[in-house]
Amino acid sequence: MAHITLPEGIPGIRSLAMYRPDTGQPLYALAQALLRAGSPDSTLINAERELIAAFVSKQNRTDFCMNSHAAAARYLYADQREVVDQTLDDTSAAPISAKLKALLAIADHVQADARTVSVDLVAAAHDKGATDGDIHDTVLIAASFCMYNRYVDGLATLTPTDPATYADMGEMLATKGYVYINEPQTA
Repeated sequence: MAHITLPEGIPGIRSLAMYRPDTGQPLYALAQALLRAGSPDSTLINAERELIAAFVSKQNRTDFCMNSHAAAARYLYADQREVVDQTLDDTSAAPISAKLKALLAIADHVQADARTVSVDLVAAAHDKGATDGDIHDTVLIAASFCMYNRYVDGLATLTPTDPATYADMGEMLATKGYVYINEPQTA
């Protein structure tokens, strides 16, 4: 049960955006900017961006965000969807690029204590082909998802348990992006 009165049956951040549209709209705009490729100096594709969000959410133990962004990443990876679960289970053994592994190491440090992002971590990412834009976006995605995760968990929003709910949500996020709509929907 949520700690405050939220719209009935609406999960996660959608319920919080409906409760406070004045803060919900900019939060959705930030998610759209971060999770949909558009930065001219970043080579990250949308699936990788969603995977970073899911990875950080898993580290924070925020089931709603981890499940919804993992579902979006699975949809975007299409026939390589198993990469998402393999990465979330064991990043070091996952069949992802060395560049993405280096960026996830940075995201891991941002999640735990951003002050521990070192020159060596950044150099390793650059050595694996990451651009300054990739590093910037990884840090901002990780930092933002720490905020999103704490917002969702701090107010104890509804977290669905049915995997099908997340599959539908992931498809919607992958195809429509982060469009703010202040009306009841499931995602």
